[in-house]
Amino acid sequence: MTAVPAHSTVTLLPAAQLAPLVHAYTAAMAAKRRRMVLGAALFVVALALALVGAEVNPATFWAKLGNFSSYFVRLAHLDTGASVLSDPAEWFWGLRKWSLLLGETVLIAYVGTVTGATVAFACCFLCSPALMPFAWVRMLVRRVLEFGRTVPDIVFALIFVVAFGLGPLPGVMAIAIHTTGALGKLFAEVVDNIDLNPVEGVRSSGGTWFAQVRFGVVPQVLSNFVSYALLRFEINVRGAAVMGFVGAGGIGEELITAIRKFFYSDVSAMLLMIVVCVMVIDSISERVRHRLLALEAR
Repeated sequence: MTAVPAHSTVTLLPAAQLAPLVHAYTAAMAAKRRRMVLGAALFVVALALALVGAEVNPATFWAKLGNFSSYFVRLAHLDTGASVLSDPAEWFWGLRKWSLLLGETVLIAYVGTVTGATVAFACCFLCSPALMPFAWVRMLVRRVLEFGRTVPDIVFALIFVVAFGLGPLPGVMAIAIHTTGALGKLFAEVVDNIDLNPVEGVRSSGGTWFAQVRFGVVPQVLSNFVSYALLRFEINVRGAAVMGFVGAGGIGEELITAIRKFFYSDVSAMLLMIVVCVMVIDSISERVRHRLLALEAR
């Protein structure tokens, strides 16, 4: 054992007392390693059972992998066989039409997000045990929000297309319902974690239930609500593009038509436009969210 300098403040235990501690530490680390190995083994077994249950065949995946890569190769070439980069004008021949459809997709997502966020804002306070004393109201509102976010938005879009016909309206309604359920859950969790002292202060001064929410709750949660709504808007832009596949408006209708007709260059052009649009929205909303969080931290 290395000698400790005389000026050191570290005190070493005698070997007789140190040995049991070292043995206990070694045993604890060995037990931790065994638990990690057992957990990894259980994870592998569970994954294998899930693959068998879902009828996922790794051999088929490996055999068909070439078709997947070749599809992306086709997306990068025009009908003439030339690279899409060799003739951008031919690649984006429908830029004007696609831009209008993409703008419609963004508007569908925007209106659906604003509508859903507004309804979620009104519902989230009814889910909080600290704000809503009636258990049946909390249970009813939570079940409604669960229904809204459990049913996929594209299923809602299919239902509304049958009811209202083709166009943006079914897409807006589908996104609004799904956004209400998703944001209602997130908003309710934010409300559950607020400081109740301001609420008690408003209540003790004779404030109504609406006054308690307005002056005791909203100032604490507003920045988080806006942050979640912006994040949901990004998700809804992608969702609105997909809902166009079932006739709910936007660029998705044109995209699914190009896919079915094997217009590979058109597919890649529209996909690139969607990706760039989402990237721009993500960049802007991320800056807004960071500013809101910075203001809240002050």
